[in-house]
Amino acid sequence: MTEARESITLRYLRRIDEKLDNLAEDVRELKQRTGAVEESVASLSPRVDRLDERMARLEKRLDLVDA
Repeated sequence: MTEARESITLRYLRRIDEKLDNLAEDVRELKQRTGAVEESVASLSPRVDRLDERMARLEKRLDLVDA
């Protein structure tokens, strides 16, 4: 009976270990994807800043805002 209990315990431990491995891989993938998104957002920031400056100039030229 003791061997059967050990066998069941080992089986469950192996399943838990496999699930943890899968979870760790998923976390690694999410970190990579998050890093890629961060890089994309960082590259957009200067563009948005330039658009904001251009829009301010246009508004000023068209007298849409106070000088």
